Amino acid sequence: MRKWLYLLLAGLLVLALVPLAGCAEGEETYKIGAVFAVTGHNSPLGTPEKQTVEMLVQQINDNGGINGRELEVIIYDTESDETKCVTLVNKLIDEGVLAIIGPTSTGESMAILETMTTAEIPLVSCAAGSTIVTPVEDRDWIFKTPQSDLLAVNQIYGYLSDVEGFTEIALICDTGGFGQAGQTILEAQASAFGLDIVVKENFDVTDTDMTAQMTNIKNSTAEAIVCWGTNPGPAIIAQNRVALNVDIPLFCSHGIANQAFIDLGGSAVNDVIFPAGKLLIADQLPDSDPQKDLLLQYIEDFEAEYPDSTVNTFGGHAYDALMMVVEALEEVGGDSAEIRDYIEEEIKDWPGTGGVFNMSTTDHNGLTAGAFVLIEIVDEEWTWLQ
Repeated sequence: MRKWLYLLLAGLLVLALVPLAGCAEGEETYKIGAVFAVTGHNSPLGTPEKQTVEMLVQQINDNGGINGRELEVIIYDTESDETKCVTLVNKLIDEGVLAIIGPTSTGESMAILETMTTAEIPLVSCAAGSTIVTPVEDRDWIFKTPQSDLLAVNQIYGYLSDVEGFTEIALICDTGGFGQAGQTILEAQASAFGLDIVVKENFDVTDTDMTAQMTNIKNSTAEAIVCWGTNPGPAIIAQNRVALNVDIPLFCSHGIANQAFIDLGGSAVNDVIFPAGKLLIADQLPDSDPQKDLLLQYIEDFEAEYPDSTVNTFGGHAYDALMMVVEALEEVGGDSAEIRDYIEEEIKDWPGTGGVFNMSTTDHNGLTAGAFVLIEIVDEEWTWLQ
């Protein structure tokens, strides 16, 4: 009888210790998730995002972690696929992450909004589409760090209208989530700038030649082309434009703001103009710019860590997303709801790579027009135009 009593007591002791062990283990790390398009057609965007996060995690943990706790970021590759992104986000939720950063693209971000909202876990997206965070009342758990496509459209249209004096333009947009969100805004905003869209063309994100679309544009009365998409499509369009001698300027979205656009397009990308964050021209900024020191430090760190890579704005979006979550963890600890509240209420006058952020209950992006500059590619180099 006594033997069975000892066995029973030993069993109860083991059961009692299990939750205590789990608690101790949970206190050792802060676990967050990340989903990036490391492979697939959006890999030029997702790869620097992954690299940036891995670099920052190493730096943070080498410096003692977050209030003495190690930071763990579980990174999954969506392969640029929306369905796989949903699956991986559900996996991260099951693994108990406190927040998720990413995904890379607008389409992937839109695909997981309901999942994140239902789980009540904050998402800080690294994609640009305005619809990711609007309407805010339906996006309570959703934030994003890239400058919105609405700001980019207004930057381009203002230049076309006020500086160049153009009145007729052509659009060519990809059929993915980013391209279609941009096209909707381009069409909606044109009349406010006195612009008439005389031709509209589309291309698939996997297309390898846009000669037919560019021929239609060449035969139109358009004075400029506005292309909305991410690489490689825009680089192919730049090459087709030169090959067909389409003698009107090409403006692109902030979706081309990485070295891959120049590498893919070569000399054909010269004279292309596009809006982007200040990261690409950080060394050209005045010392008084509140972002300059952070931008130069990020560039130095990234290129030291990855000497065969070049820093770009997409890695910067991941930098901003991760560091917002890290600051929230430092201030409020490991509670998903408190992290969400902190980002919304306390990210104010916050210099990041994408701009100076001011999150609020009515704005889950927190950036204004000043976050963008216009860049022209001259001799295959970024040049600050305006």
